[in-house]
Amino acid sequence: MFIGEYRHTVDAKNRLSLPAKFRKELGRFVVVTRGLDRCLFVYPKRAFEAQARLVATHSMGTAAGRGLSRLMLSGAFESELDSAGRILVPDYLKSFAGLSGKVVVAGVSDRVELWEEKAWTRYTKNIERDAELFAEQMGAAK
Repeated sequence: MFIGEYRHTVDAKNRLSLPAKFRKELGRFVVVTRGLDRCLFVYPKRAFEAQARLVATHSMGTAAGRGLSRLMLSGAFESELDSAGRILVPDYLKSFAGLSGKVVVAGVSDRVELWEEKAWTRYTKNIERDAELFAEQMGAAK
């Protein structure tokens, strides 16, 4: 399971170092793709394959399903961790998430998320402000 929040920098060659605590579970090959809320999702390759099957299963029935499938699958990029634990983040994915300079690398259970630092700060402030409301809504959905 991926947990925690780290800050790293994208270098001039579009490489990003992943936290040492995440590397073993991620494995040698990862898939980086467009995520939700303008961040990038990073999955171990096998976990991405399972996620892709799940998304594809629901993609034909509705426009929303097709859109989510296209967002996540067409933009996916397989990257190999180098000897320094870095991955390559292609320009189109960097652009999607607005990544430059400092990047927040957040562990979110089965995936890692990559956020532009200021976007992460704004997002977490909003979540923290509304946490009780979200908990209440989740409890009502049971």
